[in-house]
Amino acid sequence: MIRSVIIGLLAVVLVGTGFWGYKEHQEKNAILIKAENNYQRAFHELTYQVDLLHDEIGSTLAMNSRERLSPSLAEVWRVTSQAQNDLGQLPLALMPFSKTEEYLYKIGEFSYKNAIRDLEQDPLTEEEYKTLETLYEQSGEIQDELRKVQSMVLRDNLRWMDVEMALASEDEPLNNSIINGFHIINEKVEGFSEVDFGAGLSELTTTDEDIAEVIANQEEISEEEALNKAMEFLDHNHNQLNNAEVTMTGEGLAYEAYSLTIPDENHGTNIVMDITKKGGHPVWMLNERDIDSQNISLNEASENAKEFLQKNNFDNMQLVDSKQYDNIGVFNFAGLKDNIRVYSDSVVLEVALDEGDVIGYEGFAFIENHNDRDEFEEKVSREEAEEQLNPNLEVMEHHLAIIKNQLEEEVLCHEFYGVINQDTYRIFINAENGREEQVEKLANAEPIYRDN
Repeated sequence: MIRSVIIGLLAVVLVGTGFWGYKEHQEKNAILIKAENNYQRAFHELTYQVDLLHDEIGSTLAMNSRERLSPSLAEVWRVTSQAQNDLGQLPLALMPFSKTEEYLYKIGEFSYKNAIRDLEQDPLTEEEYKTLETLYEQSGEIQDELRKVQSMVLRDNLRWMDVEMALASEDEPLNNSIINGFHIINEKVEGFSEVDFGAGLSELTTTDEDIAEVIANQEEISEEEALNKAMEFLDHNHNQLNNAEVTMTGEGLAYEAYSLTIPDENHGTNIVMDITKKGGHPVWMLNERDIDSQNISLNEASENAKEFLQKNNFDNMQLVDSKQYDNIGVFNFAGLKDNIRVYSDSVVLEVALDEGDVIGYEGFAFIENHNDRDEFEEKVSREEAEEQLNPNLEVMEHHLAIIKNQLEEEVLCHEFYGVINQDTYRIFINAENGREEQVEKLANAEPIYRDN
C-alpha cells in the first residue's frame, strides 16, 4: 500500500516536473519568436526606407522649384532618421558596421541643414547638386546590396537569431549569409570616395478618422446586408452565405465595420474583407491563395480589373499605373472627370496572373474623396507649365489631373511624365499658378537577384 502511494506521488512529481519543463520551453520559444519577429520587421523596414531614400534623393534632383526643394530635403532627412532607427534594432552591435551608420548620419545632417536654410536667398550651389548626385548613385548601390540580402533571407528562410548567436560566439570566421551581406555593404560604403557634404510626393494618405467623418451621417447596414454586399462585390454564389463568418472590427478603429471571412471553395482558402457599418462601403479585400504559373498577360489582367470595377459601379475610372510582382498584377485606377484624372478618387486592385481573378482591393481614398466637385479653371497652359520643368527633363507624356497638395487641398495640375538619363519621373505643375506641386521618381524594373 505504502509502495503504491510512493509510486503515485513520484508519478505526480514526474508529471508536474515535465509540465513545468514544457511550460518553460514554451515560454522560451515565445520569447525567441518575438525577438525573431522584431528583427525581421526592423530589417525589412530598413530595406524599405533605403528604397525611399534613393527615390527621394532622385526626386530632389529632378526638381526645378526652390520652394519644393526644402520639403523634399526634409523628407530625405526623415527617411534617413527612420533607416538609422531600424538599423539600430538589428543585432549588429558586435559587428563592425560603423561606416554605414556614419554614412546615413551624414546624409541626414546634409539634408537637414539645407532643408532649413532659405533656398530663395541662398540656393544650392553647383557643388551641392553634385553632392546630391553622388548620394543618389551611392544610395542606389546600398539599395542593391540590401535587396540581395533580403532576397537571401526570404528565399532561404534565414533567421536573425542565428546572426545574434554567431556574433556572440568567438568562432572565426563568421560564416553566415546575413553577416556576410552586411560586411559587403559596410565595405562598399567604406570604399565610396569622400563626399563633400559642405560646411559644418504626394501619395494620398487616408486615415480611419477621415473615413469616419465621411460616413458619419450615412445609414447603417445589418450583418446580413453586409454579407449580401460582399457576395455581390465578389460575384460569389449567395449559397455560400451560410459558411461565411462576420465579426465587428476591434477597438481602436475610428469607424465601425464588419470583418467578413468567406470561403473560396475553388482554392481551399478564405477571402477576407471589411465593409463599413455606415454606408456599407467595401474598404479592402484580400484572397491570399497560392498563385500558379502565369497564364495571362499584364494587359489581359488589367482588362479583368476594369471589368471588375464596372460591374461594381465604379464609373469613369482610368488605369494610371500597373506593375507586376511575381505572378500578381497590381493596378492603380483614378477617377476621370471631363478627361481630367482625379487622383483623389483612386482604388488599387490585385489580379492573379494564373486565372485572372481579382484577389485584392483597396478603396480607402475613394471612400474619403469621391464626391461632386466644383469646376477647376486652367489658368496656366501646357506650354507655360513646361517652362517650369527641369530643362534636363525629356517630356514623354502629358495629362490634366486633380491631386491633393501639401495642405490637403485639391488642385488642378498639368501632369508630365519625363526622363532624365535613364530614370523616369512624374511631375505635377499647378494649372492655376504654375507652382511645382509634386515630383515623383517612378520605380524602375525590379532586378532578379541570383547567386553567382
